Amino acid sequence: MARNKVKLAYIENNAARKASYNKRKKGLLKKVNELSMLCGIEVCAVIYSSASDSQPEAWPSTVAAHRILSGFKVLPVEEQSNRTLTHESLIKQMIAKAEERLKKMREENRRMELTQIMFQIFGGRPLNTVKREDLNDLRMLIDQNLNAIDIRLQMLNESYVLQ
Repeated sequence: MARNKVKLAYIENNAARKASYNKRKKGLLKKVNELSMLCGIEVCAVIYSSASDSQPEAWPSTVAAHRILSGFKVLPVEEQSNRTLTHESLIKQMIAKAEERLKKMREENRRMELTQIMFQIFGGRPLNTVKREDLNDLRMLIDQNLNAIDIRLQMLNESYVLQ
Protein backbone atom coordinates (compact mmCIF):
# COMPACT_ATOMS: atom_id res chain seq x y z
CA MET A 1 0.00 0.00 0.00
CA ALA A 2 1.47 3.35 -1.05
CA ARG A 3 1.99 6.05 1.52
CA ASN A 4 0.93 9.62 1.01
CA LYS A 5 3.61 12.29 1.01
CA VAL A 6 3.80 13.97 4.39
CA LYS A 7 3.52 17.74 4.40
CA LEU A 8 6.33 19.02 6.58
CA ALA A 9 4.76 21.65 8.79
CA TYR A 10 4.37 22.22 12.47
CA ILE A 11 1.68 19.96 13.93
CA GLU A 12 -0.72 22.17 15.86
CA ASN A 13 -2.59 19.37 17.69
CA ASN A 14 -0.66 18.49 20.87
CA ALA A 15 -1.68 14.83 20.97
CA ALA A 16 -0.92 14.30 17.27
CA ARG A 17 2.43 16.11 17.62
CA LYS A 18 3.41 13.98 20.61
CA ALA A 19 2.40 10.77 18.81
CA SER A 20 4.36 11.81 15.71
CA TYR A 21 7.38 12.71 17.87
CA ASN A 22 7.36 9.31 19.58
CA LYS A 23 6.95 7.40 16.30
CA ARG A 24 9.67 9.34 14.52
CA LYS A 25 12.02 9.12 17.50
CA LYS A 26 11.57 5.34 17.55
CA GLY A 27 12.28 5.18 13.79
CA LEU A 28 15.33 7.41 14.10
CA LEU A 29 16.80 5.34 16.93
CA LYS A 30 16.18 2.17 14.91
CA LYS A 31 18.14 3.68 12.00
CA VAL A 32 20.96 4.74 14.32
CA ASN A 33 21.12 1.21 15.74
CA GLU A 34 21.19 -0.28 12.22
CA LEU A 35 23.96 2.10 11.18
CA SER A 36 26.01 1.08 14.19
CA MET A 37 25.49 -2.65 13.61
CA LEU A 38 25.90 -2.71 9.84
CA CYS A 39 28.94 -0.44 9.67
CA GLY A 40 30.58 -1.47 12.94
CA ILE A 41 30.95 2.11 14.12
CA GLU A 42 30.33 3.89 17.37
CA VAL A 43 27.21 6.01 17.15
CA CYS A 44 25.29 8.07 19.61
CA ALA A 45 22.16 10.13 19.35
CA VAL A 46 20.97 12.85 21.66
CA ILE A 47 17.32 13.84 21.38
CA TYR A 48 15.96 16.79 23.26
CA SER A 49 12.36 17.85 23.11
CA SER A 50 11.80 21.36 24.38
CA ALA A 51 8.06 20.66 24.45
CA SER A 52 8.35 18.19 27.30
CA ASP A 53 9.84 18.73 30.73
CA SER A 54 12.01 15.65 30.39
CA GLN A 55 15.77 15.50 30.20
CA PRO A 56 17.48 14.93 26.84
CA GLU A 57 17.48 11.28 25.80
CA ALA A 58 20.75 9.65 24.79
CA TRP A 59 21.17 6.50 22.76
CA PRO A 60 22.50 3.85 23.44
CA SER A 61 22.93 5.27 26.96
CA THR A 62 23.94 8.52 28.59
CA VAL A 63 27.32 7.07 29.62
CA ALA A 64 28.04 5.74 26.11
CA ALA A 65 27.01 9.05 24.55
CA HIS A 66 29.33 10.96 26.92
CA ARG A 67 32.18 8.58 26.06
CA ILE A 68 31.67 8.95 22.30
CA LEU A 69 31.29 12.73 22.45
CA SER A 70 34.34 13.05 24.72
CA GLY A 71 36.36 11.04 22.21
CA PHE A 72 35.18 13.36 19.46
CA LYS A 73 36.03 16.50 21.44
CA VAL A 74 39.65 15.42 22.02
CA LEU A 75 40.24 15.12 18.27
CA PRO A 76 42.05 18.04 16.63
CA VAL A 77 39.71 20.57 15.04
CA GLU A 78 40.88 19.55 11.56
CA GLU A 79 39.83 15.95 12.17
CA GLN A 80 36.52 16.98 13.75
CA SER A 81 35.57 18.90 10.64
CA ASN A 82 37.43 16.64 8.20
CA ARG A 83 34.34 15.42 6.39
CA THR A 84 31.94 18.08 7.55
CA LEU A 85 30.33 20.16 4.84
CA THR A 86 28.85 23.56 5.24
CA HIS A 87 25.71 24.31 3.32
CA GLU A 88 27.75 26.45 0.93
CA SER A 89 30.41 23.80 0.30
CA LEU A 90 27.73 21.15 -0.23
CA ILE A 91 26.00 23.34 -2.82
CA LYS A 92 29.33 24.04 -4.54
CA GLN A 93 30.09 20.31 -4.64
CA MET A 94 26.65 19.56 -6.09
CA ILE A 95 27.08 22.30 -8.73
CA ALA A 96 30.51 20.97 -9.72
CA LYS A 97 29.11 17.44 -10.15
CA ALA A 98 26.16 18.75 -12.16
CA GLU A 99 28.49 20.78 -14.39
CA GLU A 100 30.63 17.70 -14.99
CA ARG A 101 27.56 15.65 -15.94
CA LEU A 102 26.40 18.46 -18.22
CA LYS A 103 29.81 18.59 -19.92
CA LYS A 104 29.76 14.83 -20.53
CA MET A 105 26.21 14.98 -21.88
CA ARG A 106 27.13 17.82 -24.24
CA GLU A 107 30.13 15.86 -25.50
CA GLU A 108 27.99 12.77 -26.05
CA ASN A 109 25.30 14.82 -27.81
CA ARG A 110 27.94 16.38 -30.06
CA ARG A 111 29.36 12.94 -30.86
CA MET A 112 25.88 11.65 -31.76
CA GLU A 113 25.16 14.75 -33.86
CA LEU A 114 28.42 14.27 -35.79
CA THR A 115 27.67 10.58 -36.29
CA GLN A 116 24.30 11.52 -37.72
CA ILE A 117 25.93 14.03 -40.09
CA MET A 118 28.45 11.36 -41.13
CA PHE A 119 25.69 8.91 -42.04
CA GLN A 120 23.81 11.66 -43.89
CA ILE A 121 26.95 12.33 -45.96
CA PHE A 122 27.28 8.60 -46.65
CA GLY A 123 23.64 8.72 -47.78
CA GLY A 124 24.33 11.44 -50.31
CA ARG A 125 24.16 14.74 -48.44
CA PRO A 126 26.38 17.25 -50.24
CA LEU A 127 29.47 18.35 -48.28
CA ASN A 128 28.85 22.01 -49.09
CA THR A 129 25.72 21.90 -46.87
CA VAL A 130 27.81 21.02 -43.80
CA LYS A 131 29.36 23.80 -41.67
CA ARG A 132 33.16 24.07 -41.70
CA GLU A 133 33.25 23.57 -37.91
CA ASP A 134 31.21 20.38 -38.26
CA LEU A 135 33.53 19.11 -41.02
CA ASN A 136 36.61 19.63 -38.80
CA ASP A 137 34.93 17.87 -35.87
CA LEU A 138 33.70 15.15 -38.22
CA ARG A 139 37.24 14.56 -39.46
CA MET A 140 38.41 14.06 -35.86
CA LEU A 141 35.52 11.68 -35.17
CA ILE A 142 36.31 9.64 -38.28
CA ASP A 143 40.00 9.53 -37.27
CA GLN A 144 39.01 8.27 -33.81
CA ASN A 145 36.77 5.61 -35.33
CA LEU A 146 39.50 4.53 -37.76
CA ASN A 147 42.00 4.24 -34.90
CA ALA A 148 39.51 2.14 -32.92
CA ILE A 149 39.03 -0.10 -35.97
CA ASP A 150 42.81 -0.47 -36.38
CA ILE A 151 43.17 -1.49 -32.75
CA ARG A 152 40.38 -4.06 -33.08
CA LEU A 153 41.94 -5.46 -36.26
CA GLN A 154 45.32 -5.79 -34.53
CA MET A 155 43.70 -7.61 -31.62
CA LEU A 156 41.85 -9.94 -33.99
CA ASN A 157 45.06 -10.61 -35.96
CA GLU A 158 46.98 -11.34 -32.77
CA SER A 159 44.33 -13.72 -31.52
CA TYR A 160 44.17 -15.38 -34.98
CA VAL A 161 47.97 -15.85 -35.02
CA LEU A 162 47.91 -17.38 -31.52
CA GLN A 163 45.39 -20.02 -32.60
